Amino acid sequence: MSQLDLACDAEISTKHLSFLETGRSRPSRQMLLHLAACLDVPLRDRNVLLAAAGFAPVFQERGFSEPALGLVRRNVEAVLAAHDPNPALAVDRHWTMLAANRALAYLVTGADPTLLRPPVNVLRLSLHPAGLASRIVNLAQWRAHVIARLRRQIDVSGDATLADLLEEIRDYPNLSGIGSPGADDEHDMIAIPVRLATIDGVVSFFSTTTLFGTPVDITVSELAIEAFFPADAETAETMRRVAQRGDTRDRSPLVVFGRAESSVITP
Repeated sequence: MSQLDLACDAEISTKHLSFLETGRSRPSRQMLLHLAACLDVPLRDRNVLLAAAGFAPVFQERGFSEPALGLVRRNVEAVLAAHDPNPALAVDRHWTMLAANRALAYLVTGADPTLLRPPVNVLRLSLHPAGLASRIVNLAQWRAHVIARLRRQIDVSGDATLADLLEEIRDYPNLSGIGSPGADDEHDMIAIPVRLATIDGVVSFFSTTTLFGTPVDITVSELAIEAFFPADAETAETMRRVAQRGDTRDRSPLVVFGRAESSVITP
């Protein structure tokens, strides 16, 4: 973005912006926040920007399980529960699972228990050889999609933890016999699905990501709901059957992570 573009977006003069950039003028806290908003700087980094300028941080970071985020947590859990019989989960900025509905538990059955103990990293669980990788029918295609998305996050945030996670995922061994559709198949797609082999056959899902629109808390700004929708009629029917035969001993629609009573996902 050029200096002129930013000045126009911020509705200030290029001269004033130049003075701020070169240090000839000292920005106010309001001006820093205004420019950060125009540049779509993440809330976490806006605090860093304020501190560098000698101002106190203004954005708080609360834990997902803290009482202060009770309303947010209940609404997230309501969205996850309403998405049954299809899988949905909530993750933080490092792809750590915060909560999930029971449909997800069905899909991760058979994964190594060590990958299912909190903190559960969703990307590690899905692409690790001891996780879901051996059951993802289009692993090469899905892996490329996940890595591309993770790279975009790193480009925006510069987050060292995500960079380490990317290197870890790239070092996972290739599993023979697991490929992706041909070019002709991809031309007919509306989105890249994940295809997973289960005891009921192969299920196929498209994914969507939901974010909070106007967050002022760092945790909320970095929270995402990943919801999966059936990519074909057969998958929709399979998930309905799975829900109907669900374990009647536990009617809770959710698995909430980071709490002592939910150390492992169970279907």
